[in-house]
Amino acid sequence: MSLPATTTPTTEVLIAGAGPTGLVLACDLARRGIACRVVERESRGFPGSRGSGLQPRSLEVFDDLGVIDAIRVAGGPIQRLQSWAGTTRVAEWDTFERAEPSPHVPYGEIWMLPQWRTVEILHARLEELGGSVEFGCELSGFEQDADGVTARLRGPDGTGSAVRAAFLVAADGGRSTVRKALGVGFPVTDLVTDPTLIADVLIGGVDRAHWHVWPTAPGGRVALRPLEGSDSFQLLAHFGGAGPDFTPDATPEALQQLLVERTGHAEVRVHEVGWSSVLRIKAGVADRFRIGRVLLAGDAAHIHSPTGGQGLNTSIQDAYNLGWKLGAALRGASDALLDSYEAERRPVAQHVLALTTQVFEQDRVDKDRGFSQRGGETFQLGLGYREGPLTRECREGLADDAMRAGDRAPDAPCGPIRLFDLFRGPHATLLAFGGTDAPASERYKLVRVGRPGEQGDVIDVDGHAHKAYAARGLFLVRPDGYVALATEDPADLASYEVY
Repeated sequence: MSLPATTTPTTEVLIAGAGPTGLVLACDLARRGIACRVVERESRGFPGSRGSGLQPRSLEVFDDLGVIDAIRVAGGPIQRLQSWAGTTRVAEWDTFERAEPSPHVPYGEIWMLPQWRTVEILHARLEELGGSVEFGCELSGFEQDADGVTARLRGPDGTGSAVRAAFLVAADGGRSTVRKALGVGFPVTDLVTDPTLIADVLIGGVDRAHWHVWPTAPGGRVALRPLEGSDSFQLLAHFGGAGPDFTPDATPEALQQLLVERTGHAEVRVHEVGWSSVLRIKAGVADRFRIGRVLLAGDAAHIHSPTGGQGLNTSIQDAYNLGWKLGAALRGASDALLDSYEAERRPVAQHVLALTTQVFEQDRVDKDRGFSQRGGETFQLGLGYREGPLTRECREGLADDAMRAGDRAPDAPCGPIRLFDLFRGPHATLLAFGGTDAPASERYKLVRVGRPGEQGDVIDVDGHAHKAYAARGLFLVRPDGYVALATEDPADLASYEVY
């Protein structure tokens, strides 16, 4: 039975959805001491491999959240792609750029890990931080007012309850119940009307050293990628000409027949289908990411073609951008700070949507290989907020390729410690170079960066930090690792009061 209004439980943030978006946000809030509840309508965590490519920028987020070691152990580098024409090998190549770690970029290339395992790792981290997920609990409705949101929940046994929250975050996927209830426009483009089957399958007769693709297979392209930490493969099968209403048969028998017919490899054996779903490839961005005390994140705010591995990673960045802003808003920061979430993330979503659509079209043109090569622009390291409302670049005469306010704050080794070690945690960081005066403050952690022979909190032994930033100046690095303010005048710091 529903709780009477006088006994409605309260929380600071209610998160609808326990996928990577909701879990990253919950972990970030938990380490800030923000009370939150995470409700997930499914009875368990996401079971499939769907979003399996983690870009370098997302790996940096996971470093900050304390899960990078688990991610690295569980996953692996992307396999070389092997294209086939029936039983004939056609070509072998790297579909993503390979890059070694550098002083400024500690994670050089994409890291592969099935989405279900990423979810498990984030869930375990949330529990370490004192949080939990309420599985089988569905958000059935809500109302908001000037002071908060009253949400109606339905538990696994159908019992109703209510919760009062200061903010509600919709991380409930592309069919978001919350977004629809808000009436937010979500114009969507159908990139392909025919369905694509994605499934995690236990297969015999296929080598695990490559990501295999049959780009010109009869009936539609087929791809098989071995999954990390598992004996299974991720199967992608496009059904060209099948029409939007066709639902593929995902039984082991049907998939074995499909693979034999499309690849010509009669020795292939499908033993088990662990999970399957049908993709209808669409792209779209919500008209708004915030309505009052309700915010949209992840697929609830934008959906992309899966090509290029951008959708999951963009969603992780949404949560990372939003977490520190919600924390500050709940502790008295200006409402303008929370408004900056939409102002910063919606243009990024639009940019990424254009990129994924471009890559998708390149894949369609490259019929011989099935996948075009993805460049470093997919790593998400170059995304930033130079034009955002929180950004202040006060220096003049910068070189065209200079790091600017709004950019991702680069890493650099300073003796035995790295800048990312200093950034790690829920705080902002002020980097002071060249002896520039910088007052201590509760708003940030002050770190004076010196050269060898100079005084400093850390010493830039090899000059990498000075090369990345500047010979002198002050750089206020936001809690999400972007440079908010860059200046040589401490007075600019005193007047910067956004958070």
